[in-house]
Amino acid sequence: MPAKNEDLHGNVPDKAEVALLLIDVINDLEFEEGEKLLRYARPMAKKIAALKKRCKQAGVPVIYANDNFGKWQSDFNKILEHCLEDVRGRPIVELLRPDEDDYFVLKPKHSGFFSTTLDTLLDYLQAKTLILTGVAANICVLFTANDAYMRDFNLVIPADCVASNTEEENTHALELMEKVLKADTTLSDKLNLDELKQRAARTPDAEKPQPETPQFAKEFRTQN
Repeated sequence: MPAKNEDLHGNVPDKAEVALLLIDVINDLEFEEGEKLLRYARPMAKKIAALKKRCKQAGVPVIYANDNFGKWQSDFNKILEHCLEDVRGRPIVELLRPDEDDYFVLKPKHSGFFSTTLDTLLDYLQAKTLILTGVAANICVLFTANDAYMRDFNLVIPADCVASNTEEENTHALELMEKVLKADTTLSDKLNLDELKQRAARTPDAEKPQPETPQFAKEFRTQN
């Protein structure tokens, strides 16, 4: 049996206690109520872009967990190209288009974990805390957060970095994830990334996440 490959790639960390996850942000929004979601996704995207920049400066890897939108013969780059055409979601995608050293996972259903390689990538990274962002807070972010919690990841879900079709739905989802999944919903510009990394490094692998402990993750990379 071949030895485990410890080197995932060249330029981003092969081990990271904290990872930033962008969920379904590469999205054409060409669906019923997409206009409603766009209204709230615009300010969200600006906050995510700023947080992503800070994360990369702090050595926190970035993972895109994106729906394949039922296009089973497509890949991430084709989806990106489509979403940069004349579609409703283009302003969001232009703000959040991936860099060459980012990771990606294409998902067939709501959760970033279901039938994807996210678990494998997270194992390689040995990540413990996930910062979850994206759309929609009450659907795909919630499903991904639930699966991450069941895998004993610590969760950080900045309240200004997720969006839903309505403010009420967004608030309810955040309250649920904070109460049930012990997520830290601190606003993105208040997050201390160095402190998150230090806490994650001190967290034993088998330790159950505690309410006061920020939360952790893993990733996949964009290929050209």
